[in-house]
Amino acid sequence: MSQKKPAYQRILLKLSGESLLGEVSYGIDFHRTQSIVQEIKEIRDLAVQVAVMIGGGNIFRGTQGTQAGMDRSSADYMGLLATLINGIALQDSLEKEGMMSRHVSAVEIEAVAEPFIRRRVINHLNKGRVVIFSAGIGSPYFTTDTAAALRALEIKAEVILKATKVDGVYSADPLKDKEAKRYRSIQYLDVIKKGLKVMDTTAISLCRDNNLPIFIFNLKKKGNIKKAVLGKDVGTKIY
Repeated sequence: MSQKKPAYQRILLKLSGESLLGEVSYGIDFHRTQSIVQEIKEIRDLAVQVAVMIGGGNIFRGTQGTQAGMDRSSADYMGLLATLINGIALQDSLEKEGMMSRHVSAVEIEAVAEPFIRRRVINHLNKGRVVIFSAGIGSPYFTTDTAAALRALEIKAEVILKATKVDGVYSADPLKDKEAKRYRSIQYLDVIKKGLKVMDTTAISLCRDNNLPIFIFNLKKKGNIKKAVLGKDVGTKIY
């Protein structure tokens, strides 16, 4: 039986730092990282161009520092550096699976990552390399969700796939409210008006202004990344 054609040719996959935790409570579970990478390989084998925006919450969140009394900018920069560590780990895992990759940082750190140059990144994607974005947009006060939206637009990705621990957008927190309803699709403005905490308002607004769809789905269910790329109903579409 022939393989169904992908619904998208170029995607941006948003991974939280927590997605790398796996069975550990802090840092990186390399077995979990390898499992994610194997799923990325499945969509690369469909000739889909893949960019990944990685978070850093498994190591440090800027909000942790500010809650402890740190200056917001200093705390956020620490969070950005945490994403660099995750980017290095992800690149190593990708290359162990035989995939060429490029680690691109918004903060200059030449020993481990390239600077962000839009045309160069697009060239990497056209050559079939997986591009890992770390350090957000390189500035404090902006989340990696906003960075994902910005980079997706800059590289002309057709969709943002945000992998989470729940299987879509709900009317309330499904882990706390058993009556919470899952939306199969929802409009950008409704996400903002209802105060649904799936991505920050800046990221949602950027996508809305540029008609960039977002899919929210459960990363813990094996095969969901491929299903999302094939256009199957595995979560919630924000449009």
